[in-house]
Amino acid sequence: MWRVAFEVPEAFTPLFAEIVEPHVDAVSTFELEEGGLWLVECTSYAEPDTSRISMKLAVLAASLGIAEPALTKEPLPPIDWVTKTYLSFPPITAGRFFIHGSHHKKPVPLGKVGLQIEAAMAFGSGEHATTQGCLRAISDLSKVGGFRNALDMGCGSGILAFALAKLRKIPVVGVDIDALSIEIAQENAVLNRVHKLVDLYHGNGYHTAAVRRHGPFDLVVSNILARPLARMAPQLRRALIPGGTAIFSGLLVRQEALVINAHRAQGLHLVRRHRLGDWSTLVMQG
Repeated sequence: MWRVAFEVPEAFTPLFAEIVEPHVDAVSTFELEEGGLWLVECTSYAEPDTSRISMKLAVLAASLGIAEPALTKEPLPPIDWVTKTYLSFPPITAGRFFIHGSHHKKPVPLGKVGLQIEAAMAFGSGEHATTQGCLRAISDLSKVGGFRNALDMGCGSGILAFALAKLRKIPVVGVDIDALSIEIAQENAVLNRVHKLVDLYHGNGYHTAAVRRHGPFDLVVSNILARPLARMAPQLRRALIPGGTAIFSGLLVRQEALVINAHRAQGLHLVRRHRLGDWSTLVMQG
């Protein structure tokens, strides 16, 4: 592959990107300084005709009354994308869980619960602090008995539903508004051998028929965003049995009060919080 790049003033970046696009395979633009120059970066599988590109740049620059941008061209080193992808997703330990992809061939460490999750388009590969916070909170629940059925609201890849099923050996319902996420989660459920315990549904949050059919739940996990969590607090209350436990994440530390207060208004109280960097996971009971 080849790389071609040049810098232009911010106001003219779209014009220059458009004029080089027919001569390369991909064009990206990046801000170099606020209100100043932008980098126009092009990649091409075949060696690009820089003489023709330079001519077009010169004509456009002259018409705009600016200096012709200096053009650089260089070959890019070959990349083993499979290996690069694998190295980008090394195994992760979060609480009692060991999250890994299929490329990890070593045994799961002693005392850990393995979760095989591939990098995909569904949220929840275990990398993000919110997912790790939820897994730590779920790990803490291993010391608490009495859970019989659980709900993963906004399940994404299904990682939290699988963690609950593997650790607690209880039935889990997973719901997501994104149909593709459910397809991916269903495949992951088979990979993790929890498809007999985990039922996954595409639906609109707590309005999903399966939530009413399988509920109420004594444990609800929801890793979405702070404002939707706060907005859905009354629905969570109806889906959770009295005295049940809820784990919330997808929120920043500065958003804790928003989520806590919304659920306190529904009769829940804060039990514990897990903070990883700027992100927070809350454990509440009601």
